[in-house]
Amino acid sequence: MPSDKESPETKPLNNNNSNGNGGSVPSKPKIQPKYSIHRDVLTHEVVIKQTGYAARDKSIPSSLRNCWQSWNFFALFTGVIPILQWLPQYSPRRDLPGDIIAGFTVAIMNIPHGMAYGILAGVSAGNGLYMAVFPVLAYMFLGTSKHISIGTFAVASMMTAKVVDTYANVDDHHHLLPVDAFGLQSNGTATASPLLLLNSSAVADSVSSTTLSPFQLLNSTLNADPITKIEVATSLALTVGIVNLLMAFLRLGTLSSLLSEPLVNGFTTAAACHVVTAQLKDVLGISVPRHKGAFKIIYTVIDVIKGVPQTNLVNFGFCMAVIAFMMICNEILKPRLSKKCRFPLPAELIMVIGGTLISKWFNLYVDYNVNPVGKIPSGLPEPVLPRLDLVPKVAVDSIAIAIVTYSIIMSMGLTFAKKHGYEVRPNQELFAMGIGNMVGGCFSCIPMACSLSRSVIQDQTGGVSQIASLVSASLVVVTLMWIGPFFSSLPRCVLAGVIIVALKPMFMQAKELKKFSKQGKLEMFTWISTFLCVVIIDIDIGLLIGICISLLALYIKGLKPYSCLLGYMPEAPGIYMDLNQHRNAMQVPEVRIFRYSGSLNFATSLFFRRALYEAVGLDKIPPTKVSSSNSNSPSKGSKSSYSPVSQNGGKAINGKLEETSGAFKVLVLDFSMLGHIDVAGCRTLTDISKELKVRGARLLLASPVDRVYDTLVHSMALSEGPFEIFPTLHDCVEYANACRTA
Repeated sequence: MPSDKESPETKPLNNNNSNGNGGSVPSKPKIQPKYSIHRDVLTHEVVIKQTGYAARDKSIPSSLRNCWQSWNFFALFTGVIPILQWLPQYSPRRDLPGDIIAGFTVAIMNIPHGMAYGILAGVSAGNGLYMAVFPVLAYMFLGTSKHISIGTFAVASMMTAKVVDTYANVDDHHHLLPVDAFGLQSNGTATASPLLLLNSSAVADSVSSTTLSPFQLLNSTLNADPITKIEVATSLALTVGIVNLLMAFLRLGTLSSLLSEPLVNGFTTAAACHVVTAQLKDVLGISVPRHKGAFKIIYTVIDVIKGVPQTNLVNFGFCMAVIAFMMICNEILKPRLSKKCRFPLPAELIMVIGGTLISKWFNLYVDYNVNPVGKIPSGLPEPVLPRLDLVPKVAVDSIAIAIVTYSIIMSMGLTFAKKHGYEVRPNQELFAMGIGNMVGGCFSCIPMACSLSRSVIQDQTGGVSQIASLVSASLVVVTLMWIGPFFSSLPRCVLAGVIIVALKPMFMQAKELKKFSKQGKLEMFTWISTFLCVVIIDIDIGLLIGICISLLALYIKGLKPYSCLLGYMPEAPGIYMDLNQHRNAMQVPEVRIFRYSGSLNFATSLFFRRALYEAVGLDKIPPTKVSSSNSNSPSKGSKSSYSPVSQNGGKAINGKLEETSGAFKVLVLDFSMLGHIDVAGCRTLTDISKELKVRGARLLLASPVDRVYDTLVHSMALSEGPFEIFPTLHDCVEYANACRTA
């Protein structure tokens, strides 16, 4: 007899609850339910006494005691190392086949991506391949996302290249090797010859003023303070890891929420423009000087245009063929094959292997001057501590890289966590990134990030855990141990074509601008300003400007929260709607219901007062108008009747629509959407209450949450108020009607 209980072997590790065709559709009741409530109107004080409410103790001893009581060493240990939580639930029979297929697929993508983005970062292709091994293994043990593919990313590589170009003064330590008169080192690498270096004015002046030989002086000049590109990159990775750990220690995991979607979207789109600009020299096969600082992309484009007449046609034609092949594969072949085969077409790997073979067969470097990627050492690098003296120099740049890479990893992690139904912990992600970057820095790696394309492929091919990353890292290790030197003759133009095609999704993000324009002017302005500043000025400066604009937009939205006057539904008393949005809503006579959302504190109290005065017209009412009886006031027989109002606030009298007089006896403040209030906000309420008393009206507060109620009670102990508080808006309105008709 089959068991109704699902066995662990058949239950997916992802615990994915689908709402598609297989999910149950909620049924509606056949009879519309109704309810009727008969009770006395209650004040908030009565509800507090009857429910036994006790304010939370916020004292330091109480906080320490609660922290000690909730301490659990085992939970803390497994929380720091999340693999201990999900690995016992891992089923090899159920989950391992999908992870193996996904890991193999991601490894195929990691080889060309690692080589391309390693060169993009200003280091060697081998350093990019190391990124698919050491940070991946660290994240597998410490990360909470099960589907993201850790490694290289175009934006992170571009930001790393900026730092490398700024502080590196030599390419590598090959300047210590013997150099012949033609400027070639013993290993065949082109460099400046000693004779050319001695022709410089600085060296010539030094020779004339010292007794050292020319070659001794040359050696001392070159060894003054050589900083190689890989030393800068590894020190940067170490510093980014330190910043990540500091952010985790300070519990700044929610920092990514400050990076709004328009900011991240505009920044990554603009960074893709920098990446493409950096690849133009490899596409055309020309030499372009690297520029630093602001407006470098403009100077680079000018130099590329000047160098167009020196284009290497073989290099350019080869790159165009690569781009055409990749576009055909991505747009035509891959979609068709995905319907028939679970394994995606490895177009990047095919192009890398094919480009390497073509370069070897036709001797492109020697005969046609097509630049290769250079030497890729076999084996794994030895662990070496990065240069600590470079940490202060790269500290400022590391903060921007740490924030950008963290926001990318968190956005991808949350996307897959929502899809598969598990939790991604922000502070643990910061800790995992910190350890991963520090480990990677000791193994010749650049700062880590995650790739959108590889992560999507890992999920689509059946990956359910970071075991897929372990499989991928193992295959990359095999490549480094035995196959790496084979790719030394791979033309750089091939990798340039791979990078340009891979950036298509980032450029397609520009379509999101239409969506942001519908969301609001501030969102559209944030996207446009971030994009233009990053493209025109520079990556780090543009990012800083974009963050400032995003925070300013957030401040503007928080400073002007939503507020409105409420009316009730004639068919359903007790439901109150915005009078400006609901034409058929009816206004309670001689009562104004004002809803305010957000926070009421020292920064927003002025806007609250202004919004309230404009809504109810309190500043236009003379002190005696409310208390005096006038012709516009409702008669004694019509006090309990409600008047329909129009969208502009008018009311119907004798079938004709007239403007409301603005006179009222009770002002109800609906605080159901108020999240926080401070003493300054309570003082503002006291001032409003006093002004209402002068005009013969009274102030009632409705539906405050517990923390707001606690602050109100505390302020009354400090001589503010007193305030009349009710648990629900309907209780408050009924009490106001009773007071009005009394």
